[in-house]
Amino acid sequence: MPSGPDTTDATTPGRPARADRTGVPAAADTAPEPGEASVSAAGPGAGDAAAPSGGERVRRSPEGAAAGAAGGGTEPPAGGRARPSGGAARPSRTRRLGALLRREAARTALAAVAGIALGLAFPPLGAWPLSLAAVAALSLLTRGRTARQGAWTGFAFGLPFFCFLLKWLHVVGWDATFGLSVIQALFVCVLGAGLAVTSRLPAWPLWAACLWVAEEWARDRVPFGGFPWGRLAFANAGSPFTPLAALGGAPLVTFAVALAGALLGAAALAAWRLRHTPRTSRTAAGLARTGGLPVLGSLALAAAVTVSGYAVPVHTKAADTADIAVVQGNVQQAGMDFLGRPMMILDNHVEATLKLAERIKSGETKRPDLVIWPENASDLDPYQHAQARARIDEAARAVGVPILVGALVDHPTKEGYVENQGIVWDPRKGPGASYTKQHPVPFGEYVPFRDQLSKVISRLQRVPRDFYPGDHTGVLQVGPARLGDVICFEVAYDEIVRDTVNDGARALVIQTNNATYGRTGQPEQQLVMSKLRAVEHGRAVVTAATSGISAVVAPDGTVVQRTDEFTQDVLTARLPLRDGTTLADRVGAGPEWTLALAGVLAWAAAWVLGRRARGAGGAEGREDVQAEGQQQ
Repeated sequence: MPSGPDTTDATTPGRPARADRTGVPAAADTAPEPGEASVSAAGPGAGDAAAPSGGERVRRSPEGAAAGAAGGGTEPPAGGRARPSGGAARPSRTRRLGALLRREAARTALAAVAGIALGLAFPPLGAWPLSLAAVAALSLLTRGRTARQGAWTGFAFGLPFFCFLLKWLHVVGWDATFGLSVIQALFVCVLGAGLAVTSRLPAWPLWAACLWVAEEWARDRVPFGGFPWGRLAFANAGSPFTPLAALGGAPLVTFAVALAGALLGAAALAAWRLRHTPRTSRTAAGLARTGGLPVLGSLALAAAVTVSGYAVPVHTKAADTADIAVVQGNVQQAGMDFLGRPMMILDNHVEATLKLAERIKSGETKRPDLVIWPENASDLDPYQHAQARARIDEAARAVGVPILVGALVDHPTKEGYVENQGIVWDPRKGPGASYTKQHPVPFGEYVPFRDQLSKVISRLQRVPRDFYPGDHTGVLQVGPARLGDVICFEVAYDEIVRDTVNDGARALVIQTNNATYGRTGQPEQQLVMSKLRAVEHGRAVVTAATSGISAVVAPDGTVVQRTDEFTQDVLTARLPLRDGTTLADRVGAGPEWTLALAGVLAWAAAWVLGRRARGAGGAEGREDVQAEGQQQ
């Protein structure tokens, strides 16, 4: 795998090649690098390192054409920060900060543009090739930088990305959008530091891809159970990378996307070197090393990674089928107050089911084997409210088949807590087996540190009771079908969906309520997760939403049917039921942990090699000083 162009420094005649930060001796190279800077007479106060003796030039590493034009100053020497010589006064902190901001302004702006480009790769636009371009841009902007510089560039990339991606959260408040975006951008900040440190290693695109997996691994788990929105895999649920999910799940898709993007960055670097190689030095060997072969090799590898998914078989053959009906009852209004008066949403779903029963009775529609209602279809606890129970009984008896009902239920033993459940409602026996959502949404379904935060953020009082998490997967027998129930945002978490399939689910149901975020792009972002999960687990996926988007997704990720938002509708389909598992189901989180660990270890190795190189450089400098003293 090409590791990008050689970024080592020029050597001084009569002195052995100086080691770069990885400890690898640098080869002499006469070709100018993008962003190369000669030491000027401005001195350390200008932010550049002082010129070494013997006329040696201080050169910063190539970050690519865009990064080179960004005007970022030269890197500090390997030994650390540049220090003023003699008795020169150290510039004030304000002046140093101002100089830093001026040097980093263009690079920061480019990082922000790249972050927004990554946001456009996700629905509702869904331009997945932009995810490759965004990864390539971040690789270029962090290449050859210090860890701190890379961290800032990562943050400048991540903050606008998440603000753009999560703008649907403005329904709650723009401060909520910004606050969550800052938290998520901190993970990309760490990613940027890792990309900068590992960029001098051989095969750096490989380590970059592993670090992307590590970043998503962390975001998937912390804080408060994690928030995996915005993973590269979710931007590629309909791209050539998608079939890779059947081998290693969403993490493998992220790895492939990041690897292809980083390789494109390597190709851009090599092309820049080729363009700026003096014509007089363009020997065959020099071109092979600095230009042509790295460009072609990186592009070829990027193309091979991109199309590798086509070689992965996607299993879709059904062992059995079940006829289903998905009821979208609709709500009265979008936003935080979608519930309206009590019983309103339940009545909507009952009425839609009664209309379905009339069509069945008239012969217009075949009787399904089961009916699926969405999350929160009953806004009152049917175990506690006789009126709610009677209405669900009416709908189940009218249609004559079991209904999977989404309902909010008071916790049976813990006073003040509520459970978000999917309940199998039999037309004769009433409520039966149920599934309780395992991963309630922090600050949406429960409030961490409620006593402390509620005094500061009055808006949290809109969550009057905390949801209590379930303790088992949602495998439920609904009529003839053994379905795996997953509720709302749980579709974003690898382990919840995987455990449900491994526990015997033959098809997946995503009960969701997106009425709060209707017409904001959030329902589309969630739907692509269903598409990816279908391929990952070889299962049909049914999304049932109160106000849309409800959909039926085939095991190959194809959306067979879908509804519009804020309409009352009923989908009917023949659902394929499968028993086989994919390789991703069998290996579990193994690929994710392996790739993430490889990225972290590469970072650690680069740091150790850099320390050794700086130590060697310091010893060499001391020897030179001693030699000069002896000569004097």
